[in-house]
Amino acid sequence: MTAVAQTHAPLACVLAVFWAFVQALPAGADDVLPDRIGINRVNLAWLSRADQERVLTEIAASGITHVRLSLSRPVDKSIDALDMADRLGLKILLEIQLGNKDYYPADARPRSGFGRIWDVQRLSDLDLDLYRAQLRSALARIDGMGIRIDAVEPGNEINYSAYNGDLAVYEKPGRRTPRTVSDVANRAAFGHGLDAYVGAVRITREELQATAHSRDALLISAGLSDVSTGEADHRGMERLDPGAFLSLLRQRGMDALVDGYGIHVYPGRKDEAALARYVTTLLDFCQPEGEGKPCWVTEWGIANTAVSCPVDDREREVAIRAVRRTFAEFADAGRLKAAFYYDWDTQPVYSVWRCGALSPAGAAATDAKTVGGEAR
Repeated sequence: MTAVAQTHAPLACVLAVFWAFVQALPAGADDVLPDRIGINRVNLAWLSRADQERVLTEIAASGITHVRLSLSRPVDKSIDALDMADRLGLKILLEIQLGNKDYYPADARPRSGFGRIWDVQRLSDLDLDLYRAQLRSALARIDGMGIRIDAVEPGNEINYSAYNGDLAVYEKPGRRTPRTVSDVANRAAFGHGLDAYVGAVRITREELQATAHSRDALLISAGLSDVSTGEADHRGMERLDPGAFLSLLRQRGMDALVDGYGIHVYPGRKDEAALARYVTTLLDFCQPEGEGKPCWVTEWGIANTAVSCPVDDREREVAIRAVRRTFAEFADAGRLKAAFYYDWDTQPVYSVWRCGALSPAGAAATDAKTVGGEAR
């Protein structure tokens, strides 16, 4: 027995060194994931406290670690939801809804959606003093409750008229919508709105740095819409390509303020190769630190129109795994830092909380340890 033990001892040492070496090797593209994999559950302020608790508990119990939540009216109820999420150990990406009328002068009138889309405030009317005062008040309460915000995203889809009142909604669809900024109907107001937005981002950075618990929170630019020109024409709603829109913000000093660029990815139902091409083309402007800014996909989703129980999520799961493989390639290159799936339970076709449980596609979308079904 002594002789066998002496023979095995050097082998054990060799194996220990070998495994330490293997674990130190850099991960391949299939193993590298974005730093933050999460889920969207916006507008919790519209729910009762009991429903807020139920939804967030379901999310946490499903193994999800990161959530994108909204700071919206009523703000006190938004903060209640943040408190619950924080107590459940969820890391929070906080989207600040810039449509909050408390950020605008009392006489500011929203741009009409002509009954086809909601009316929305014009960014050019944003009062930066009001924004600072309201944000400071909200952050003071959040900080006083000991809540730590992981990242903050001021605004949502501001390259699209659904969320930016300086972009037009046509009274009747049918006209060609803008392809470049020079085609925007009210270019002067649109430019003033961009200036106001960058001012709001700067204020957000300053107010976060004044907190005790969220001073190191990352700051992400508004997640931009990937609505196509064809869809915009069909809807009669102005929009600009995300890359072109970001160039306008960068000209105004955005890069000195943010840690990443927000982008939304809704590729529709395509085969796996087409999904990869779509995501790769859309994320072309995302760059590693030092060469630009990495992206945060703050919304992404694949629809499943089936509503029966038990849910048949097989086709959506295949598509979701294909998208995640492309995300992994961008993460491996340092070009993608986060991906938050849309949505938990509010959008019938996109939701992943189905039939009282996290659906198979939802598990594939939010699992922080797998890519393409293979465990890391």
